[in-house]
Amino acid sequence: MDEAVGSPAVGAEVPRNESEHHLRRAVGPWGSFTWGYADVGADVYVALGIVVAAAQGGTNVAFLFAGLVYICVGLAYTELAAAYPFAGGGQFYVLRGLGDLLGFVAGWAVLLDFTIDISLFSLASAGYISYFFPFLKGSTTLQIAGISFPHIQPSLILLTTILIVALTGLNVVGVRESSAFNEIFGALDIVSETTILIFGFVFAFNGPLLIQQMTTAWPDTYHLAYGASLAIISFVGLESISQASQETVRPSTVVPRTSIALILTVLIYALAFSNLGLAMLPWQSIAAHNEDPVAWLASHVPIVGIVAGPYVAGLGATLLLISANSGVFGASRITYSMARYRTLPAWFGKIHPRFRTPVRTLVTFSGIALIELWAAGLSPNAYDTLGNMYAFGAASAYMLVFVSLLLLRVRDPWTPRPFRVPLNLRIGAKNGQPIYLPIVGVLGFLGISSIVFMVILTHTIGRIAGPAWILSGLALYWIYRKRVGLPLLGSVRHDWEKEQMAVYRDAGEAEMEEEFEENLERRNRLLVAQKGARA
Repeated sequence: MDEAVGSPAVGAEVPRNESEHHLRRAVGPWGSFTWGYADVGADVYVALGIVVAAAQGGTNVAFLFAGLVYICVGLAYTELAAAYPFAGGGQFYVLRGLGDLLGFVAGWAVLLDFTIDISLFSLASAGYISYFFPFLKGSTTLQIAGISFPHIQPSLILLTTILIVALTGLNVVGVRESSAFNEIFGALDIVSETTILIFGFVFAFNGPLLIQQMTTAWPDTYHLAYGASLAIISFVGLESISQASQETVRPSTVVPRTSIALILTVLIYALAFSNLGLAMLPWQSIAAHNEDPVAWLASHVPIVGIVAGPYVAGLGATLLLISANSGVFGASRITYSMARYRTLPAWFGKIHPRFRTPVRTLVTFSGIALIELWAAGLSPNAYDTLGNMYAFGAASAYMLVFVSLLLLRVRDPWTPRPFRVPLNLRIGAKNGQPIYLPIVGVLGFLGISSIVFMVILTHTIGRIAGPAWILSGLALYWIYRKRVGLPLLGSVRHDWEKEQMAVYRDAGEAEMEEEFEENLERRNRLLVAQKGARA
């Protein structure tokens, strides 16, 4: 029986509910793409304004650096999701590769992102609504216990609070957006953003202005790093596709195609909007409209601007609300997975007898999102404050995913990998199975590590609140594991091979199942031969 890689496995085997291997597979290629796009596609609506405010004339370079790291992250997730089509995303990959403790840390970091997702994207949705109701942007100075908090936007925070409560209530009673809804709005947004970019580059692109802003408003190293660490939030969301892989038809084929398509789509849009923005408007103008930067940019596009501005504001508000809703769903999905693998108490996985939804998880993490919103609302720029935390959670989880990718290549070479991260170097063999080191995986780890370093170096909120979140989670983890008699540093035993076979069979992946069986048989024959030779 295989054991969770990491510390020596201890404890009883985790009981399995076979129905978990029979989730309805109804997500096809376009559904898989829009599942991710509903989460990632809206990110540029938020990131553009706060990155411009930080990186100024170096905004496009900040997006480029984050985009290159994002490509490596996306390729790593693509390989892992196709090879291990389980629900749980990065948390599962880290648990599979590094054991329970670090699997929990990765999942807890992603949970931070999901709560920030709820608060940040609800706030951004309210910001685009304020395009039609400018009074919502009004600011004031608030006095609390003799402490002055300037530039507070109470109306915007109140509207955001209402949106979060409404989303939570909808999820409690079981109402959620359908795949078809995502597909329709995903297609609408792709057409809309493409149209804006075409008209913008054809009729409004000013090359000399772009060069002037890159030379006269080039940021110092600190602010460029600050902007690059914020730009990574434009590329957060690959968890959605990987977490849906256990509900995707033929994941070994569909997941790589849709992931690569999503990586390229989001990268092109992020780089295009950052360059177009610097070539159309002074960076100060975009930074001043961080509530609705894409709508502000669209309103200045010749010919279509008078219509594009309000249209993009309405579409952006809708997409951002869908993205916030994905945070509500994502929190319940990942806590369910963590409770299933006994890294969180089963309390988080309880289903309400009437609504048949995980009410405890929904209320708990939506409540945390509200606390984060109100705390950020006391800062001069709530978007920037929430972005700090968002970048820390994503980069921390991604760093552990890269380590898992590298270790699983060495420790589990028998699992079929229909997609591999490119540029591989053979470094040996294990029981007859060749082992390859992914060069892009190494570069990606170095890149995302630099993002974590930038967040800690340049983000006061991120370097304090981020580690505090992780430490609070570890306290919860250790209390729970000690209470139920599970190892604090070791891992619960799992029969990963049996589980993978069941998932391959359920997915109709006959070729992967056959290849896996052949690899395991070859390994077992070699182990028997080696044992006989030693005897």
